[in-house]
Amino acid sequence: MNGSRIAAVGHYQPARVLTNEELAGMVDTSDEWIRSRVGIRTRRIAGPDEPVDELAAHAAAKALAAAGLTPADIDLVLVATSTAVDRSPNMAARVAARLGIPSPAAMDLNVVCAGFTHALATADHTLRAGAATRALVIGADKMSEVADWTDRTTCVLVGDGAGAAVVEPAETEPGIGPVLWGSVPEMGHAVRIEGQPARFAQEGQSVYRWATTQLPPLARQACERAGFTPADLAAVVLHQANLRIIEPLAEKLGAVNAVIARDVTESGNTSAASIPLAFSKLVEQGSISTGDPVLLFGFGGNLSYAGQVVRCP
Repeated sequence: MNGSRIAAVGHYQPARVLTNEELAGMVDTSDEWIRSRVGIRTRRIAGPDEPVDELAAHAAAKALAAAGLTPADIDLVLVATSTAVDRSPNMAARVAARLGIPSPAAMDLNVVCAGFTHALATADHTLRAGAATRALVIGADKMSEVADWTDRTTCVLVGDGAGAAVVEPAETEPGIGPVLWGSVPEMGHAVRIEGQPARFAQEGQSVYRWATTQLPPLARQACERAGFTPADLAAVVLHQANLRIIEPLAEKLGAVNAVIARDVTESGNTSAASIPLAFSKLVEQGSISTGDPVLLFGFGGNLSYAGQVVRCP
């Protein structure tokens, strides 16, 4: 086969908007403090009756509709998430049940903020190996459920949402480039979701230094593996961690002609959802066109990273 491609994308966010002004009434912070340090204005927060798999299923249904497919066309469901509450059934099985997908392979991947790009590579490899014919790849997280709402350094970051992609065989040239992935296991403590109840915490300065110094050459390598230079890119969709990380990373990458996704300003850090959410919005808004090369690059928890150049559906 000629590899795989993204046939369509979709996204979903809860209706509830949490503003910086509201947060200032909850913790010692302000709109100016938040904007100057992380660039976030608003974020979406799911209610207690909106579990992760529901967010994921909404995004997946939109991607399926955009691809003109039915649930019966899917035989692999991958959900990237780090905020699943239950151990079993996993989120992928629950999404399949919600959508009525008959008998798929259904797996969750927990690579935190780099989860979607890991899952996308896994789907690409699986289709290339002939073990599946068409996949739903979803990034979904409910970060509000693991937030410490008394810690102003982390609670101002988080948001909830989901994004999804339908992956199918490419008819001509591959639409998903080779993945570049790895991690820094000895620094895994820099971003954590630990304890009972689980709470999100991070060493902000360590993450900032790592992301802005170590990741630009890795992102360039991901481009090279696909046969592109950064100047060839139509868009760059980095993990939407913090605007103060996204902008210097994108500048050091050298993607001078690319649209840079900045959805973090409206959605906050949605972990595994952030890349497909931002990518789907660029497609929906018409900011990029079918066939355009786009770099997707996830990074964060476990100090893991994964990136690949894809063709816009």
